[in-house]
Amino acid sequence: MNDPYVQRSKKEGYRSRSAYKLTEIDDRDRLLKPGMVVVDLGSAPGGWSQVAAKRAGPTATVIAMDLLPMEPVAGVTFLQGDFTSRAGSAALRHALNGRKADVVLADMAPNLTGIAVSDQARTMELAELARDFALLHLQREGALLVKIFQGAGYDEYLKMLRRVFVKVVVRKPDASRDESAEQYLLARGLRETDAPPQPGVDIGRKSPIC
Repeated sequence: MNDPYVQRSKKEGYRSRSAYKLTEIDDRDRLLKPGMVVVDLGSAPGGWSQVAAKRAGPTATVIAMDLLPMEPVAGVTFLQGDFTSRAGSAALRHALNGRKADVVLADMAPNLTGIAVSDQARTMELAELARDFALLHLQREGALLVKIFQGAGYDEYLKMLRRVFVKVVVRKPDASRDESAEQYLLARGLRETDAPPQPGVDIGRKSPIC
């Protein structure tokens, strides 16, 4: 409760301190613009959805999905489910209604076991699933903002993003605790290829970590 971001979130009506991570990144990188189509993966409790809806405005389409329930957010369509399952993928496609996303947000983390190697592997798999979703559903000029933790697989993941996106930058917001190994990778602009970008895994399968 002594955390200044927790106190500020309660005062300003945000559901989580993580809302300030997105606001800081957006202030710096101008990610969210009026009228955009935004998909927020792993959205509960809704802090990032609140920021996206506020900054993209009333003409935007903000679609949020999480395994956990989430209280309604004005201007946000919430879908409860697993975005990697066939049912979840179909629900998201229906909500997108034939459109591509301008921005995919993925502030996700698995349920931690305390076993560092296992937790890092599960975290990396979530980041890979978010990447694969973005490759399928982003506009060519779109952006992916994904949380990742430094550790095994980090360098390979960063290199892969740089192969398929025009620009990739690393962000460590002030609202992210100093002792945390978390970072955010902001990838913008899918590279031109002869064929559409293909994901590394079947996005319609059921993820073992969800």
